[in-house]
Amino acid sequence: MDVAVFSTRSYDREFLDQANAAVGGSHALRYFDASLSEQTVALAAGSDAICAFVNDRLDRSVLAALRGQGTKLVALRSAGFNHVDLEAAEALEIAVARVPAYSPEAIAEHTVALILSLNRKLHRAYVRVREGNFALDGLLGFNLGMRTVGIVGTGRIGAVVAHILRGFGCALLAFDPSPDEELRQLGVSYVPFPELMQQSDIITIHCPLTPQTHHLIDENSLQLIRKGAMLINTSRGAVVDTQAVIAALKSGVIGALGLDVYEEEGDLFFRDLSESMLQDDVFARLLTFPNVLITGHQGFFTREALTAIAETTIRNISSFEESGRATHQIGTELLA
Repeated sequence: MDVAVFSTRSYDREFLDQANAAVGGSHALRYFDASLSEQTVALAAGSDAICAFVNDRLDRSVLAALRGQGTKLVALRSAGFNHVDLEAAEALEIAVARVPAYSPEAIAEHTVALILSLNRKLHRAYVRVREGNFALDGLLGFNLGMRTVGIVGTGRIGAVVAHILRGFGCALLAFDPSPDEELRQLGVSYVPFPELMQQSDIITIHCPLTPQTHHLIDENSLQLIRKGAMLINTSRGAVVDTQAVIAALKSGVIGALGLDVYEEEGDLFFRDLSESMLQDDVFARLLTFPNVLITGHQGFFTREALTAIAETTIRNISSFEESGRATHQIGTELLA
């Protein structure tokens, strides 16, 4: 199949080319650095399929343009699909496929890295030592094993986080509409969301972005948490109301904040803006807090994860070409 690949970086090309070569190079992959939007959709003209990432735009207007150009498949190289209008895709008879699981360990380990870094102030200590400042004032942390961690969402990633933190000796609370019985046997206690917010020293978010979870962490839920609690989000940016979090940081309600995602990250992440002025005042405000650590959506960024993403993406494209249905095809049933 002829495939237009959007939002590509050098590592995308490397791993997709390897996966394509493993199936005999049967697909013609055309790479574009640009993200997919109404302004760039013409680049996909003549393509049987397009391959998109998390910040590509796949609303009704873009999907209609793709269909008019002959595209029949949208192959997402991500698990999340909140940036896709699935109802429009179904109406236009465009198949949508995703990578449902690639490396939950990668994101779970990054989550724990954020927790440890914020607790022991490693991001601040690194800068100090490079400047010749070896004073320990302001770097005091706590023993992680003596704390209670609340895990919001215990799917594949949340479950791995639970296993890792259990190894530290943490008491684990969880909130999920579908409790995991294996995690219960591990010692995880499932509790209502308000109780988790009230009882946790550390709260880590691992739920998908849905209408129900949009701004799940907002002004009201933040009023429930223990003063000085740590909040971590490696799921989707819009699960957290950034303005409410900034207010909680200013008041000291949130003691530390770790983010690998941001609700307006589309104009920031996955590009080098070091020579530009940040135009997002909200994001710039976050960067002024010494107890905030932000990474640019790199939780998935391991060799193992990129290999799995590329292989699953190529498998989706191949199965669609062969049978008319992708291996991990999704539809509006996931919106229920």
